[in-house]
Amino acid sequence: MTFELNLLVLVLALLLDRIVGDPPVLWAQVPHPIVLFGRAIGWFEGWLNGSTLTKRQKRHNGILCIVLLLLASALVGLILHWFFALFGLAGILLEVVCATVFFAQKSLGDHVDAVAAGLKEDGLQGGRHAVSMIVGRDPETLDEPAVCRAAIESLAENFSDGVVAPALWYAVLGLPGLFAYKMLNTADSMIGHKTERYLDFGWASARLDDLANWPAARLSIVLIAAGAWLRRGSDACREAFRIAMRDGGLHRSPNSGRPEAAMAGALNVQLAGPRVYSGVVVMEPMINGAGRDTATVGDIEDGLSVFYASCSVLAFVILALFVVLL
Repeated sequence: MTFELNLLVLVLALLLDRIVGDPPVLWAQVPHPIVLFGRAIGWFEGWLNGSTLTKRQKRHNGILCIVLLLLASALVGLILHWFFALFGLAGILLEVVCATVFFAQKSLGDHVDAVAAGLKEDGLQGGRHAVSMIVGRDPETLDEPAVCRAAIESLAENFSDGVVAPALWYAVLGLPGLFAYKMLNTADSMIGHKTERYLDFGWASARLDDLANWPAARLSIVLIAAGAWLRRGSDACREAFRIAMRDGGLHRSPNSGRPEAAMAGALNVQLAGPRVYSGVVVMEPMINGAGRDTATVGDIEDGLSVFYASCSVLAFVILALFVVLL
């Protein structure tokens, strides 16, 4: 498949994902591909990450693990692409459907919107329950502004690695690139933690995931700023850029802070700061410390508006590039 055709498939996949998302009825009947990726990662981890191994052995095994998983996932993507190519136009549509599965526009938006709905309908407990579906921090430690901040942070971060990064990797490498990226991203979320069990074994997965997400995180700044301009005006656009450039590097992740800082600037609200994971307080600098210190349900809704506008800008840019290259 040519680069131009990749762009066409990508636009259609983004459009389909925006409308349909992840139908729960479908995935109740068959396992989602990410679930299958997770099972493969778990199997390799159980096989290669024995408790009796030295740190050096664990690191070497972790490198072997992620290399095998990336090769296998890319091969599956290549085989599926070859298979779809046998069916002409119908095969292109099949590839659109296949690619759609790996984007998270509607599902992410729905999950974040559920936090706002939970706060409105059931108060703090409703918000805590909804936000626990999308963040790893202890929900019982969160007051209402912290719940709102957590939802907005998750929205911004996952815009980068759930929408922009998969789009970039599909545009450049097609299904093999998309499958390999999602395998890597899943591995990072499962074994890329700095715990005793995963510090060495997951080292390679975490570092590669940082590298794979580097361009998308920076592109996300531009897209969020564009979305802010469409929904909140030129001042919000300028602030998104300014805060992203100034505070994007404050986050412990080399990538997550970029879209979070852009969204903080766009909404004029403070994000990040101290939070609790599994009973442990993690101290982090506040992003956009001069912004409003109390996030609200309205900020979640404004963030969703910027998010959807940013997704539209991404799709429009890809479509424009496709038209220019025709």
